[in-house]
Amino acid sequence: KAEYSSSKQHTLATIGSIHGKNISHNPLSSTQAMSIDKLFPALLECFGIILCGYIAGRTDIITSCQAKGLGNFVSKFALPALLFKNMVLLDFNNVIWSFLWSILIAKVSVFVLVCVLTLAVASPESRYSKAGLYSIFATQSNDFALGYPIVDALYRNTYPEYLQYIYLVAPVSLMFLNPIGFAFCEVQKWKDHPERQQGKLQIVRVVLLQVLKNPIVFMVVVGIVSHFALGQRIPAVMEEFVDGLANSFGGAALFYLGLSMVGQVAKLTRSTGVALILLITAKLLVMPLICKDMVDLLDSTGSNSSSLNHSSLSNYAFLYGVFPPAPSVAIYASQYNMELDVVTSGMVISTFLSAPIMYVSAWLLTIPLMNPKPLVTELQNVSFNISIVSLVALVWTIAVILLSKKFKRLPHMFSMNLFLAQFLVCVGMILWNFVVKQEDILGQVLTFTLLYGSLYSTYVWTGLIPLCLVLTKKDNFLRIPPWVFMVFGWGIPFLILGGLLLAGERIVHFSFPLSHVFQNLSSCLWWLFNQDPGRLYLELQFFCAVANYGQGFISFGIFGLDRHLIILPFKKRLVSLWQGRESEEEPPSVVPEEIRLTCTQFVRYHKDQCVQDIVPIRRCEGDRAQTQATFLGSDLVDWLVRVGLTRDRREAQLYGAQLQQGGILQHLTHQFGFKDDTLLHYRFTERSWTPPMERNSIMPPVAM
Repeated sequence: KAEYSSSKQHTLATIGSIHGKNISHNPLSSTQAMSIDKLFPALLECFGIILCGYIAGRTDIITSCQAKGLGNFVSKFALPALLFKNMVLLDFNNVIWSFLWSILIAKVSVFVLVCVLTLAVASPESRYSKAGLYSIFATQSNDFALGYPIVDALYRNTYPEYLQYIYLVAPVSLMFLNPIGFAFCEVQKWKDHPERQQGKLQIVRVVLLQVLKNPIVFMVVVGIVSHFALGQRIPAVMEEFVDGLANSFGGAALFYLGLSMVGQVAKLTRSTGVALILLITAKLLVMPLICKDMVDLLDSTGSNSSSLNHSSLSNYAFLYGVFPPAPSVAIYASQYNMELDVVTSGMVISTFLSAPIMYVSAWLLTIPLMNPKPLVTELQNVSFNISIVSLVALVWTIAVILLSKKFKRLPHMFSMNLFLAQFLVCVGMILWNFVVKQEDILGQVLTFTLLYGSLYSTYVWTGLIPLCLVLTKKDNFLRIPPWVFMVFGWGIPFLILGGLLLAGERIVHFSFPLSHVFQNLSSCLWWLFNQDPGRLYLELQFFCAVANYGQGFISFGIFGLDRHLIILPFKKRLVSLWQGRESEEEPPSVVPEEIRLTCTQFVRYHKDQCVQDIVPIRRCEGDRAQTQATFLGSDLVDWLVRVGLTRDRREAQLYGAQLQQGGILQHLTHQFGFKDDTLLHYRFTERSWTPPMERNSIMPPVAM
């Protein structure tokens, strides 16, 4: 029985032997269509530049105003030049039009699906804006900045003609689907302000103007006209100039993408979490599957097999569907001032989620044979590696919970049990990697029991913790004894597993495909409707393994970075090392002239009103028994933006930092610089600020 379990550790081989379905394929010629060895360097290049842009924006090396200038250059100079160049040089003879029709139908299908569902379930107050922007989010991909380098790395040496599809597919959303989304947003604007007389013709005019002003649409049209007028070549007098602008697009666009991500996730709230999850699912899972299915359906005759491999084109459609949303979606939301929190946060999360999905998808699509034995071995290796890293994260998380003594109170007492179950899952997976290679039947049975008993326990504890929160919501008192939760959290999973082991081989077979949060349901449905699992089924199994044995990463992200035990001391030490002292304030005599002028202006014209508006008498965490006139960093930022001293929150934070450097304000305990934060307290100093000239004028005269 243990030997059977070892060969059926995951559902792939199990279901293959149960249902008698063969998952071995003939070698596909498309396996040589992608250069997988170049994909990781391409991903590293793209996301490395994105990270550099994010760091530059996060550390205020580049301000938001400067970032807007870079964005204007990318969107109004570099990208139009790139589009013009490629439209002129495009070879229409090598275009597979069925592929373009497939992508068009897939995008229209997802657009309609998201739009209809949003109109059906969203609140009446904002359903039209959500329908328009959510549909654009789910269908407009970041084709040029992120998609082009990935396709170039995968197909340049095998199918270089795939690169031109990027330029043909992008206008599909911009010219046909986005105008529909803009129309919904205009309708929402009209409903929010019924006093404005805006007829249907006015809405159509505004939408058409939005489309025509888009540089991508404009340059695609100009490029196609020039393609026929110039004979598919750029004049020599223009070639170097166009190349210079076009070649500047790649790095600048990725760097700007990183800049545009700064501060976006902070806008996410709990109320928008469900909408965000559904949108990301539609963009990164539903879209690629529909793209692949449409290519399989419309190009199924194989008429293009002489010039292009059908399977490779189908796989390319899937990879194209995984491309994350473009930053322009956030620009649309900002222009209409609608659904900013969901769209901007979703853009950031989707961008970083797309990287592992693209890599794993491309890797699996290059496997020449779908032989169960090597695939199960590879799946086990992935699970083993993830378990080791997750184990380290869980050791850290458990140590933080113990040191902070949170485990003594609810619901952290039960959270500690969840961490322990996740810890045992990782230990069980690591042990299984060695026990499965031996002939020790008893060791295999015990390790299997530890592994899957703990895994099922993690599922139970994730349900018991919110139940505890609900039961203690009113009076913070749990009327059910904690041992009852312990019995359900630990006893029930191991009891069920023991029953399955004792019941025999048939039930063990059936338990595997039902053992895994959404992945297992998808796996079972896949097997129900498909005789052949295919490579994407394998991808689902790999993500299932990552979700099961990588739970420690989520626990570490939520509980491992305790604010008072880890974050605040780390910030304090970092500031101390960076500046050579704990306080970031500098005496007014050594600050730059620009900061002096800012402080003088603020004290003379704005300080009194600011104190009146944002400085209540509140009890502060830095003082034990007394109250002080303090304010939060976010309060001052709000005030500076509201009165017009700064244009946005980024500039307001820089303004506050200058006031701190000039000695006008200080952190309550002198530990932190000025931040747009809802937890850091500041106060205005009693120092009377006078500009340098005035200080000189009031000095006593020198005796002659």
